[in-house]
Amino acid sequence: MMTNCAVVFFGPPGSGKGTQAILLSDCLSVPHISTGDILREHVAAGDELGRQVQAIMRAGRLAPDELVNRIIEERIGRPDCARGFILDGYPRTVEQARLLSRLLESRGTGRVVVNLAVDYNIIVARITSRRLCPLCGSSYNLISNPPRADGVCDRDGTPLTAREDDSEAVIRQRFEAYERQTVPILEYFRASGYRFLDVDGNSGTPEEISRRICRLIEQE
Repeated sequence: MMTNCAVVFFGPPGSGKGTQAILLSDCLSVPHISTGDILREHVAAGDELGRQVQAIMRAGRLAPDELVNRIIEERIGRPDCARGFILDGYPRTVEQARLLSRLLESRGTGRVVVNLAVDYNIIVARITSRRLCPLCGSSYNLISNPPRADGVCDRDGTPLTAREDDSEAVIRQRFEAYERQTVPILEYFRASGYRFLDVDGNSGTPEEISRRICRLIEQE
């Protein structure tokens, strides 16, 4: 990986993007920066930013661009980001993307966009196959990690349940929202001269996919 490079990570809901960003952080030895995690950290710390974020969340609103941008700018200015970092969950708007471009350019930071492409039908099959034990919280997947006995928990024999938001209708709605919000950002980055990597995430273990992404980035 070239020195001082920002990896901006995208992937549809249920694609395993968060897992891949964490694995890639280990592979490249740079921090994984999740905007959701940062916001929760500030709320837990009870600092000024945290109080602002908490008030916004309680009102059921999204954090405004100005606040998120300020949080990201502060985070990537820390010493552990000197060699580079991975952004997961940011930017979420074209305006945030423009600010990020100006910020990285002013710092002389390299830029790579990773777009994890997974067929929506495959994601639907994965998510609708998830099952939970309502008693002990154990999780299963009828495709990749099924219980030993059909429909019941291995630990306590409790009938397994599916989460309401794991229904196909809800998942399809999330895909539609992702397309509306994210496609314009990807188009902005493509037009802005970012190095762009479309990575096939349809097959292979998470570790295999991560190694594939890591090799592509390090070819720079």
